[in-house]
Amino acid sequence: MKFPQFSMLPFLMVVVMLSLSGTTLSHPHWDFLHCLSLRLANYSTISKVIYMQNNPSYSSVLNASIHNTSGGHDVEGLSYVSEVPFVILDLLNFRAIKVDTKNEVAWVQSGATLGELYYAIAAKTNTLAFPAGMCHTVGAGGHFSGGGYGTLFRKYGLAADNIIDARMIDVNGRILDRKSMGEDVFWAIRGGGGNTFGIVLAWKIKLVPVPAVVTVFTVNKNLEQNATKIFHRWQYIAHKLPDDLFMNVWITKVNSSQVGMKTVQATFRGMLLGGVDELITLIQDKFPELGLAEENCNEMSWIESVLYFGGLPLQSVDILLDKNALPTLSLKAKSDYVKEPIPESGIEGLMSMFLEEEADNAVAMIPAFGGKMDDIPENELPYPHRAGNLFEATYIVQWTKEENAESRKYISWNRRLYSYMTPYVSKSPREAYVNYRDLDLGINNNDYTSYEQASIWGFKYFKNNFKRLVQVKTKVDPMNFFRNEQSIPPLLSP
Repeated sequence: MKFPQFSMLPFLMVVVMLSLSGTTLSHPHWDFLHCLSLRLANYSTISKVIYMQNNPSYSSVLNASIHNTSGGHDVEGLSYVSEVPFVILDLLNFRAIKVDTKNEVAWVQSGATLGELYYAIAAKTNTLAFPAGMCHTVGAGGHFSGGGYGTLFRKYGLAADNIIDARMIDVNGRILDRKSMGEDVFWAIRGGGGNTFGIVLAWKIKLVPVPAVVTVFTVNKNLEQNATKIFHRWQYIAHKLPDDLFMNVWITKVNSSQVGMKTVQATFRGMLLGGVDELITLIQDKFPELGLAEENCNEMSWIESVLYFGGLPLQSVDILLDKNALPTLSLKAKSDYVKEPIPESGIEGLMSMFLEEEADNAVAMIPAFGGKMDDIPENELPYPHRAGNLFEATYIVQWTKEENAESRKYISWNRRLYSYMTPYVSKSPREAYVNYRDLDLGINNNDYTSYEQASIWGFKYFKNNFKRLVQVKTKVDPMNFFRNEQSIPPLLSP
């Protein structure tokens, strides 16, 4: 095992944690430490940030990383829990961001959060942005390496579509940029999972223009207000709207106007890269069933829209730097892509499932596709879900720490919802989004995993791009050093 000279890195320092599961403490962890001592000039300093299970700070440091696992976007937490000895390389301190407004680019290190990135851009300009996700606590490294979409993706594509360079440590300890890693590897890390091919330290991103004023809106419709019919109609319209307009629907359980009763609400939320008058005229013409009115709309800057969609107070953008601004809940997520409108009867069944007890903290998040996503070939990057998709649907169920003992019933509800949606979603394969990783789709073995076995989940995430990802993995990491339960396997694995 080879490591780069740390003097070559921005010495913000990584935290390495070894988990030794099981009853036997064998020698691999000492081999790891010995390897470090041979490769690093100042091992006494490095050893201070290596946390073994016998270190009193081990649990607190490990728990501090649980909500930012795998570079910041892994809802299954694969870099936090494992049945075999494993290492977490925590990039938390690799969080520097350099924004160049003149050339409309930025360098962002993988440990930075999306909130920190947005904050850094807004500190320099109010007419440039970056098309990434809506949750400000998500780490840039994990988000980018899985694709990454948000309110600007119908206009500019995914976060990964707007990456123009990267710095990565390969399995041999070399620090590579786009030119030295080669176009195949650069292609693979932009949507195929950066932690499969090496350690991506930083990304060079292309910033995109936005107007000084955008308009956001929210319209709530419950079952008694024809939510089912309005959502049914939305399916035929939203993906055809101008690409300056982002629209999504959230389905949740809410209190009914009848005391003690519950109903299901469809929240139609969106953003236009333009003014309120333009938005209202557009929606009234294309989607009058929504009943959008001026009181549903707010004009604001792009950075304020980040707060709006993140469910944050609009008073100060400083909250984007707070990783603890949102409540902490455990969750299970599953995802689908929908290519044909779901019939009203199907939507009625979906809505009814949200009235069940387990759905108190559940949500279906449904962003409309179309726009720029229709223009990008599905093999342009590993992320293949482009033209032909009306929308993506993510089903999330959450529960509190106090409810952990009952977690199985919430997970079971999510699986039943996923099963219910089978007739209405993509087929052969039933596609899924790797940034909402789902181990129900299949997992690798602890040792050797065949191409055929990994294809079970691999084609769902990547379709035919999975073949090329395996070829790249075989070339750059043939011994499968970088691996987890759903990492790309090489063709010949030990």
